[in-house]
Amino acid sequence: MSGFANPLQESFMENTVDRRTATRLASGAALALAMGTALTLVAAPVAAQSADKEKCFGVALKGKNDCAAGPGTTCAGTSKVDYQGNAWSLVPKGTCEKTASPKSPSGFGQLKEFKEKA
Repeated sequence: MSGFANPLQESFMENTVDRRTATRLASGAALALAMGTALTLVAAPVAAQSADKEKCFGVALKGKNDCAAGPGTTCAGTSKVDYQGNAWSLVPKGTCEKTASPKSPSGFGQLKEFKEKA
């Protein structure tokens, strides 16, 4: 015996519990999907580098670098200033040294990190 005097009450309670369980399962699945997506995006800068791209130092604007931004930073989006010499962005192969970089010794992007000129 379920303790409900009315069979409709019992049916309602069973459906409510089933809906709550379904909601919890759906929420858990959504959270797992979101976490998986976030972890994939963290690895994206490395995966995005292919044969038709190259790392170009000194061309990223503040907070817009793809990775490597020196001590005190973690990776993508952590450059502290525009055209930071130790922060790189992926650019089409062959275009780095043609891309303007006001702080670079040559005035253009570099294939290796550099110390910015004043």
